[in-house]
Amino acid sequence: MKNPDAIAVIVSALRHVHGDDIARMMLVEGMSLADLIDAMFSAPLTHREAVRAMTDGLDDFVITPDLGLIWHLKYVYGDHSLHVVDLEIATPDGTLASKDVWLRLAS
Repeated sequence: MKNPDAIAVIVSALRHVHGDDIARMMLVEGMSLADLIDAMFSAPLTHREAVRAMTDGLDDFVITPDLGLIWHLKYVYGDHSLHVVDLEIATPDGTLASKDVWLRLAS
C-alpha cells in the first residue's frame, strides 16, 4: 500500500458507518466515490481529516472507469464555505462526478 495511514482511516470510517461486513464488501467488491464521501463525512472525523484521507488514499484503489495517466482531482465546495462537499475527477475527456467513479481496494 502506498498510503496505509489513509487506508486505515478509510477502513475505520467505513466500519463505523456501515459495520464490519458491509465495509469489507465495499472495499473488496467496490463502491462509488460518492458512497465513500458520504461515509467519510458521517464518521467521527474532522472535515479536514476526512478529505485528507480520501485524497491520500485514492492511490491505493483501483478506479473505474480507467482514467488513464492524466487526471486531476477537483474539490467541490459548499455554498459560502470552504468545506469540501464533493470530489470530481477531471480527465482530458471530461469531468466525472463522484457517483460515476467506482473504487475497489487494490489487492
